[in-house]
Amino acid sequence: MAETTEKSKVEIAPIIGVGEFAEKLGVPVTKVIGELMKNGVMATINEQIDFDTASIIGSDLGFEVVAEPVAEVAAPVKEKLPEGEGTNRPPVVAVMGHVDHGKTSLLDAIRKTEVAAGESGGITQHIGAYQIKRGERWITFLDTPGHEAFSAIRAHGARMTDVAIIVVAADDGVKPQTKEAIKHAQEAGVQMVVAINKVDKEGADTNRVRQELSDMQLIPEEWGGKTVMVDVSAKSGQNLEKLLDMVLLVADLEDLRARPDGLADGMIIESHLETGRGPVATVLVQNGQLKVGDYIGAGGTYAKVRSLDDWHGKRIRRADPGMPAVVTGFKAVPAFGDVFKAVETEKEARDLAVGSQRQASIKSMVKVKKIDAAELTSAITAGNVSELNVVVKADVQGSLESLLDSLAGLKNEEVAIKVVQSGIGDISESDVTFAKAGNAMILGFNVSMGSVVKQLANREHLQIRLYKVIYELLDDLRDALSQMMKPEIIEHEMGKLKVLGVFKTTKTHVICGGEVTTGKVTANAQVRILRDKQVIGTGKVDNVQKEQNVVKEAVEGEQCGMNLTTDVKIQIDDRLEFYTTEEKARSL
Repeated sequence: MAETTEKSKVEIAPIIGVGEFAEKLGVPVTKVIGELMKNGVMATINEQIDFDTASIIGSDLGFEVVAEPVAEVAAPVKEKLPEGEGTNRPPVVAVMGHVDHGKTSLLDAIRKTEVAAGESGGITQHIGAYQIKRGERWITFLDTPGHEAFSAIRAHGARMTDVAIIVVAADDGVKPQTKEAIKHAQEAGVQMVVAINKVDKEGADTNRVRQELSDMQLIPEEWGGKTVMVDVSAKSGQNLEKLLDMVLLVADLEDLRARPDGLADGMIIESHLETGRGPVATVLVQNGQLKVGDYIGAGGTYAKVRSLDDWHGKRIRRADPGMPAVVTGFKAVPAFGDVFKAVETEKEARDLAVGSQRQASIKSMVKVKKIDAAELTSAITAGNVSELNVVVKADVQGSLESLLDSLAGLKNEEVAIKVVQSGIGDISESDVTFAKAGNAMILGFNVSMGSVVKQLANREHLQIRLYKVIYELLDDLRDALSQMMKPEIIEHEMGKLKVLGVFKTTKTHVICGGEVTTGKVTANAQVRILRDKQVIGTGKVDNVQKEQNVVKEAVEGEQCGMNLTTDVKIQIDDRLEFYTTEEKARSL
């Protein structure tokens, strides 16, 4: 057969369905499936294959398979403009730190609005964005949660931030989440200003806080270092203006500039589904002007901007660099932390979304391929793992993502959480139906449910648990998983005996006697039977006798007889080890 000198070129996506691949090659799908089977890949017409697999199959069928160009997904937005270009923009400031160290109270005092009172348990639950004016200049604040479960949100917050205010309580000092916030800021290359809060509280020790921060290489300016630290009180308002001045000073050193006009780009900082408005996202504009009617791509979705609101909820026509804005018009809820990019046409916006979805598909397939030995073993033994099935509903995308991250960490070799479905919005009848089919409980975070849903859940005997504070949800699930774990068996060694005589042996019992060499032996003790130092069986002591009298115990140095329940034929010189066991509940 003559060898083909040039193969026909076929362009395909990085991930492609078997049926679509056959259509592009112009060959019967059965032929493609046959070639896949020859290469050890079992796939049906509707299943997807990756580019490498398609290349091999295409080559076997006489084609050269090449990757088709993909629409470029928006690049990271913290770009540095060439010197002299752009105009000054407001600094974007994140307030970070430990739970209950006063971050929201500090923002509340700065903005003169009552925010902290509305927070569940005094803990901020998802990102908010606000602007305040200091003199003639604007400052944009991101309020990032302090609870450990919101590590993902804090990381996103640091990445979209110019200056981080690290809040440390003067009476409590540096805590694990403070260190984590500092780490996120350092990794993102963000300048830090430390606000030592609650200086007017009993037990406040600002020098101790400075020393703890110095141990982390954050040396205060007054000690010869480069880190700005300001003693403040959110309660009394002490030094808040000085804090804002220091933020602006640090920001000026960064020379923050942005492209003032043209198509906008920026980042999604919060998103949710709202009744009557559909998908709603809070965005932070980094460059250009975002206007009503613009087309934007964000992650796997896109929008024609239907409306723009400022952080007060006031309708606006455009949002400038450094400004947060609430956007409606998305086809689906975008993920928080996604970059958004404005384009000229709806087709370009749609192409951006499709390109992002495709990249996400590729990443998920790559993850499947890179299973290491430990994961493979875990997958094989998955039948031994007890799973608690849950349906998770949350109010906003950021909270949902952090919640799912936290749930993924609640596991060990015995028990795990399996999220069978998750989404944004109130609990619906379809959630109850799905949970019933998946034998799952429903977890609601900052959401509600109607009376019809509640009645349906009661009829189906389904558990629905609603939470306002994330650590309460995690604690409850940790307890539930702990109850599913097998108890720990603790063994207490009692004594040992050398068998000197065997008097009667049946299928289930042995009467024997010997000398207690260590410890003691009692009735109802468990026994291990050893021969030549090898365990050959186990049993239980029914009773202990000395001089034909039943006794409670025999101790070291004494000889005794005993009746054992065991199926082992005991011999002279065997060794018996006696022990008791107790069950101890385990916790995750």
